[in-house]
Amino acid sequence: MRHAIYLLRTAALAGALVACTPLTVYHRQGTAVATMRADLLACEVSALADVPVANQIRREPPRYIPARRFCDADGDCVTRGGFFEEGRVFTVDVNADLRDRVEAQCMADEGYVPQTLPNCPNSVFRAVPKTQTAVLPRLTPNTCAIKYQDGTWQIVEQAG
Repeated sequence: MRHAIYLLRTAALAGALVACTPLTVYHRQGTAVATMRADLLACEVSALADVPVANQIRREPPRYIPARRFCDADGDCVTRGGFFEEGRVFTVDVNADLRDRVEAQCMADEGYVPQTLPNCPNSVFRAVPKTQTAVLPRLTPNTCAIKYQDGTWQIVEQAG
């Protein structure tokens, strides 16, 4: 039961953190979001075909934990010897960065530019009708984004 509560709290925290981060999208003014997503999927598939996953297993170096001395209230002390902790084993996709660059180049070839939009203030969030963006609008310095829990988002033009 404690594990289930921990997982729920972790998922809620992750969801809250995602909502706090700015929205980054590939943008081409006047393009339907569905078209942008289809173009992105095609570029992701192409990049994966051109630059496949190349996982390597690696290990962090071992870490030495020095000896520690423990004393009780009577002044009796004992020293526990030092020891080594094994390094963590992890997997790295050595092609991930190159694949991301190939994907970005593919989207650029389609006329898209990556844009990071700040989150809208709460006052804007409360004031606008809740809907998802269907067509990528013209961006200005007053443009902000609202991200919804279902993964959709809305691009909003704030009053200047």
